[in-house]
Amino acid sequence: MTSTGLDTAVSPLALVADVAARLNGPHDIVRRTADVLHRFAMGVGASECSLWLATPNGFVSAACEGTLTTTSDTLIDLLLPGDSADGSVSARPLFAHGQRLGALVLRIDHGVSRDVQAAFSSVADMLAPELAWAEKTRSLMTQVERHTAEMETERRFTAHIVDSLPLSLYVIDREYRVQAWNRKRESGTQGVNREAALGRTIFEILHRAPAEHLKQEFDEVFRSGRIQQFNMETRASGDARTHRITRIPMRVTEGEPISHVITISEDVTEWTTAQDRFAQSEKLAAIGQLAAGVMHEVNNPLATIAACGESLASRLDEMEASGAQVPLQAREFLQLISDEVDRCKNIVGSLLDFSRPAVPDTGPASVNAAIEQALFLLRHQQRFKELPIQVFLDSELPQTLGNAEQLVQVFVALIQNAADATETGGAITIRTRRGSSLEEGIIAEVMDEGEGIARSDLPRIFEPFFTTKDPGRGTGLGLSICYSIISAHQGRIEVDSAIGAGSTFRVLLPPVSAS
Repeated sequence: MTSTGLDTAVSPLALVADVAARLNGPHDIVRRTADVLHRFAMGVGASECSLWLATPNGFVSAACEGTLTTTSDTLIDLLLPGDSADGSVSARPLFAHGQRLGALVLRIDHGVSRDVQAAFSSVADMLAPELAWAEKTRSLMTQVERHTAEMETERRFTAHIVDSLPLSLYVIDREYRVQAWNRKRESGTQGVNREAALGRTIFEILHRAPAEHLKQEFDEVFRSGRIQQFNMETRASGDARTHRITRIPMRVTEGEPISHVITISEDVTEWTTAQDRFAQSEKLAAIGQLAAGVMHEVNNPLATIAACGESLASRLDEMEASGAQVPLQAREFLQLISDEVDRCKNIVGSLLDFSRPAVPDTGPASVNAAIEQALFLLRHQQRFKELPIQVFLDSELPQTLGNAEQLVQVFVALIQNAADATETGGAITIRTRRGSSLEEGIIAEVMDEGEGIARSDLPRIFEPFFTTKDPGRGTGLGLSICYSIISAHQGRIEVDSAIGAGSTFRVLLPPVSAS
């Protein structure tokens, strides 16, 4: 073996000191151990200086300086007496904290002296705790890596859950900076990429909402610690959509002040529409029950008033026949009484329509035919002779299952309302077409170019007795009856309107095959 700085003349004590200095060096334990084996082998002229590590399956060679001639089987024999019979091989076990870590083997062909054996034992004693510390560090690093991988897996799983929610979700801190932004927030016309949102203030991202208003909402949650919830209507996608906004306070550490606010946005348009329809149905049912009770109570006095009016009319005829003078306004007043009695009967009769649970005499009915019949009836009125009406009917429109007379009643009411809205000018357009689904198989629209309906009035437009017309021009029952009839036909009626832009009433009915 060739020396590289130390030779066999170096004293064992000097070698031990050199080993101690190198074990305290800056390099990792693998490099330091290899350096120790190399220096010691060079210093004592060893043909082998090897490190063996204890494993559950026996000893395994970990490092060697010189030629490795020892085997795991011979190592076990060496550890029992401590040295070979001829004194050329010395083995020293490595122990730390009562645990056997492995062994060092030193082979010198001309024999291992006592001084070298003592130095070799000192090297083993110094190397054992270093190896034990390295093993403990490796074990800790393995645990840390495993726990880190588990935490990363859990984080990814949690993030995937948040991203999979059909809700838009983001989180801000007390500086109003975005700390979380789920994938749902990235979709849609107002979507913002997550990477572009994180770290920025929410005011830089949500441009449509006034910054001061947003800040007040967040500050209130930070201050009160209470959940905020409200509905907001938007037209960002073109159609009117209703979103439920929920702001939730969050504490990173229990007992600490609120550090973040979670904001969740959920599209509740369909739910809100269903609730409105349910509420409308309840109102109509209540009106129907009321009408059934009122009808009996009101018809009797109305019949009496009508009979008295007829008697007075007969008395006037007798007076005129006898030559007596009849007051000039007497017949006018009697006619007014008769007309108002008929009007009251019509109102009560209209109320009774709400209490009809089913559509009578149902069968295949043509929406086009109902519209044509409604136009035929209305064209005899003077105002419809001069009113421009455009009609576009789909000749291949399927039939629906319902009552033809009631459908005519619906379209008469809708066309009359359109005519009222266009008294100051404008045309009426009536169109039928196919829908995009079975539920919307048949679509009929009555569009006017009138003044339009205020946004605040739209939610109430189908309520009984609600009307935007001048007093005396309507009872507010026409659209309510239309709503009741179309609902009984398993359809729905919608309205789009804005001040100055006219109105579109849309009737959607299922085709007869879907009924």
